[in-house]
Amino acid sequence: MADIKRDVAGYLLQSKAIILDPAKPFTWASGWLSPIYCDNRITLSYTEIRNAIKEAFIKRIKGFFPEPDVIAGVATGAIAQGALVADGMNLPFVYVRSSAKDHGRKNMVEGRLAPGQKVVVVEDLVSTGGSSLKAVESLREAGARVTGMVAIFSYGFQVAVDNFSRAGVELVTLTDYGTLVDLALETGEIDQGQLEMLREWRKDPASWMR
Repeated sequence: MADIKRDVAGYLLQSKAIILDPAKPFTWASGWLSPIYCDNRITLSYTEIRNAIKEAFIKRIKGFFPEPDVIAGVATGAIAQGALVADGMNLPFVYVRSSAKDHGRKNMVEGRLAPGQKVVVVEDLVSTGGSSLKAVESLREAGARVTGMVAIFSYGFQVAVDNFSRAGVELVTLTDYGTLVDLALETGEIDQGQLEMLREWRKDPASWMR
């Protein structure tokens, strides 16, 4: 398990899907200032990395959530990732919209999903868990049995841990914040002072640099 975490963290740093820059913080949509920016869709542009992440997802699913009936991707970042995993496992695929269509059948879940089917949800990134768990709720409302969620990366915020616990959803990630920043220090992406700053940010991201 540790090897997968380090390998995937390396892929994210190598592809620049994750950028660490404590000196020039990014502003998230929430208004939080952050020394880290994550866009895991970038990994799709690198065939070897894309395939390695797909295989890591499949390994995690087989280990934690065996024999699913359907793979579901969360729009928009995890649609491609979920489709790759479903193809690799020879399983049906659906995806969950962030909001219902305002025309036609006004679907939240796109694709064929039968009541009672076991679904594993694929996500690219988990921060607070709000949008991820909204997708789970939509799948449950459609009659699915959500057995768990797999994600490429999580910041590991306590609010996310609490949200997943309340929702009764097990989250398994390919890598995490601690693994990533430790590897970044080892490889010279950051120095010790920047590491301490990154660790401080994760403790209280809403108030960091305020």
